[in-house]
Amino acid sequence: MPKLTDTQSIILSRAATRPDNLAMPLPEGLAGAAAKMAVAKMIERGWLEEVEANLRRGDPRWRETGDGHGTTLIATEAGLAVIGIEPVVATTMTNLRKAKLDLASTAKEPAETSPDADTPQPVAIRAGTKQAQIIALLQRPEGASITEIVEATGWLPHSARGLISGGLKKKLGLPITAQKVAGRGTVYKLEAA
Repeated sequence: MPKLTDTQSIILSRAATRPDNLAMPLPEGLAGAAAKMAVAKMIERGWLEEVEANLRRGDPRWRETGDGHGTTLIATEAGLAVIGIEPVVATTMTNLRKAKLDLASTAKEPAETSPDADTPQPVAIRAGTKQAQIIALLQRPEGASITEIVEATGWLPHSARGLISGGLKKKLGLPITAQKVAGRGTVYKLEAA
């Protein structure tokens, strides 16, 4: 695992907790040449990516590209992996972000400028947690039944169902499907976006 500076660690950790893994705004006190140098190194290592800022949604700008357009910074899968967020989870969050951007670009009405309190916000998931383990089980082609999740985690069935409906569907907004399968019961799957 590469050694991170305190600044790099702070930038990636904050990005992991923000919607769409936004790395902006940068930590207070990091500006000018120091900010450019820190960001350039992180982009070079593949930890950050410069993408077009959605000004209607109010994305903070990293730099202006002209004609009122600008770019912002997001943490990449590699950047999240460096701070311990499992690649499977990072891939899911990245795919969901890209799907949201595709939907927003094809929508006829502009996106809302203020986030709705009922809208689930992406949340960083630490590597090695049971939540990350369950997400990995649900991403398998065959999905996972409650019995399989209970065996893998040691939880009671109602706890596993609660995490799926409350934690993964509502809080994280993950597209989880449920289907009854003979011999396995209800099988939950997390389809790749």
